[in-house]
Amino acid sequence: MTDILDDLAWRDLIAQSTDLDEMRALLAAGPVTLYCGFDPTAPSLHLGNLIQILILRRFQKAGHRPLGLVGGATGLIGDPSGKSAERVLNSEETVAGWVERIRGQVSRFLDFDEGPTGATMVSNLDWTGPMSAIEFLRDIGKHFPVNRMLARETVKARLDTTGMSYTEFSYVLLQSMDFLELYRRYGCVLQTGGSDQWGNLTAGVDLIRRVEGGSAHALTTPLLTKADGAKFGKTAGGETYWLDPELTSPYAFYQFWINADDRDVEKFLKVFSFRSREEIEDLVKQGAERPAARLPQRALAEEMTTLVHGVDETAAVIAASKALFGQGALEELDERTLRSALAEVPRTEIPPGELPPVVDLLAASGLCKSKSEARRTIIQGGVYLNNAKVESEDAAPASGDLLHGRFLVLRRGKRNVGGVEVTGS
Repeated sequence: MTDILDDLAWRDLIAQSTDLDEMRALLAAGPVTLYCGFDPTAPSLHLGNLIQILILRRFQKAGHRPLGLVGGATGLIGDPSGKSAERVLNSEETVAGWVERIRGQVSRFLDFDEGPTGATMVSNLDWTGPMSAIEFLRDIGKHFPVNRMLARETVKARLDTTGMSYTEFSYVLLQSMDFLELYRRYGCVLQTGGSDQWGNLTAGVDLIRRVEGGSAHALTTPLLTKADGAKFGKTAGGETYWLDPELTSPYAFYQFWINADDRDVEKFLKVFSFRSREEIEDLVKQGAERPAARLPQRALAEEMTTLVHGVDETAAVIAASKALFGQGALEELDERTLRSALAEVPRTEIPPGELPPVVDLLAASGLCKSKSEARRTIIQGGVYLNNAKVESEDAAPASGDLLHGRFLVLRRGKRNVGGVEVTGS
């Protein structure tokens, strides 16, 4: 079997762990069952969650058995880790709907064959729901000394500022019970998560030791940050990149990777790509030799978009990326892909009727600061409408130029693209 720990270490994917030598021996002895949990606190998982999903996939490819846990119970409370204030509780109906959506998202990345490494999806509501409060306090609560819980960094930080309800204070008990139940039901002996989860993970390890006298392990990954200091997986405006194509379009998802900073791309390749060490090192070398070609970013964007959204969607967004910059036929793009692509560039909306001159559209879309600048750019031969050069400063699009009856693509020079959409009836 592949030495998964060596591979994770090379990829800088180990932040904290229990005894690595003991874990290595356990992994070498045969298929190990491990799990990672995903709480349904939103209708979709995001890029940060993808790191953990791919950790499960890496272990499975190395010959081990992953369990994907969806927090049907813990999602009703929300993990306080890393939060500066109490979460807003969602309704049971909302959480139940999100559970099914997230179960489907995690499932796409794992293999569910009948062999010893076949994945299983579980919900912690299955064992938490039937349990009474008295059972929970007697069977689980008695193993958690209050002084140790108060010493947890998450708890101390909140008690010193906004405070913490008993509901969130008890979250660690629920997650620890999950590990115990999976240990009992599936022989699960390893839990993975982000480094902000270390306290929760080790509490589960300790609970298994106290209750069952068994040995279990925990392993966390570093929290990923970008070279410019921005939070990983966020847009410039703070919006999240989701795995659901309805929340983040495949085009926007692809562009996230294409636009990765040169300082970040090697790190992203290690964390997300399933390419070998040799392939990644070669891509990084090519990127250093020809930075303008952005070969590492393109390889990563294609691999990740294919993994998350499939081959057909990836082909569509690559075609759209090329077409927007004059390297393909805009007319061949389907309406949904074109709309998604134009949503990522400066754009303007206009009412139905006679279409304004190109000069007006350039200024309205923000591609030019003013109409006079737009005229000068047209005269200099630097403006394109639907990839056709605009020859006259008085030019105006015709209704027949509208793509799918509603879109126009403007381009200034080689790299600056804008969009126009006819809205209303």
